Amino acid sequence: MSAYVDGDAEEGRRPAEATAVARERNAAPPAPQRVRFDGVNAADLPPSGGSSNSPGSLADDELVGLAAAGRRDAFEELVRRHADHLYAVILRFTGEPGEAEEVVQEAFLRAWRGIDRFERRSQFFTWLYRIGLNEAKRRAGRRPPAEPLSVEEGALEQTTDFTHAPEPRAEQHDLREVLERAVRALPEGYRAPLILRDVEGLSTDHAAEIMGLKQAAFKSRLHRARLAVRDAVDAYLTGEDA
Repeated sequence: MSAYVDGDAEEGRRPAEATAVARERNAAPPAPQRVRFDGVNAADLPPSGGSSNSPGSLADDELVGLAAAGRRDAFEELVRRHADHLYAVILRFTGEPGEAEEVVQEAFLRAWRGIDRFERRSQFFTWLYRIGLNEAKRRAGRRPPAEPLSVEEGALEQTTDFTHAPEPRAEQHDLREVLERAVRALPEGYRAPLILRDVEGLSTDHAAEIMGLKQAAFKSRLHRARLAVRDAVDAYLTGEDA
């Protein structure tokens, strides 16, 4: 998992919430066993070796150049490197392992078909994650919308007074499920910033680039998403969701 963490990532979180988010960040999701490229499971792709001219010894940018020239083994190495992490991001976005696998499969197929048009003005994983998130959003748009968490400014102005919240409930119940539900209930445009920044730990620069947003717009969405999730956690800790 990326080690990019800006100082604002933990600012303003209450202890119980911060602990649960840290637990979620460190939890390893199941490997995408059925993500396939060219008819082969990503998990079954053979190691590419460590010689100086093997794909496994090359940087992503070099692999992209070879893949654009038609080298399937170079693209297979990119699949091997990035399938698990992309799956983790998409799984947290969709909440459904089967759908996450399908999205990752489609993302790699689209990347392979368009690799010769990738201009390399951004990193490969940035481009790949953008493809994956766009595909996840496209699929989500087909489903009837669930009741989302409010991210309107007026609804988030008031925050719960946590001074007298019953601590035993925070100690006796795992907040992870509450956090996961709250994140999945966010509107798509607010869910992705929170996942990329606070769960996956990407830097603000990289996360904003993946979403195709300017930093100011990204930070605004992230701030509102954090407040909405915090409000949901507050309701759980104070018993208001019972």
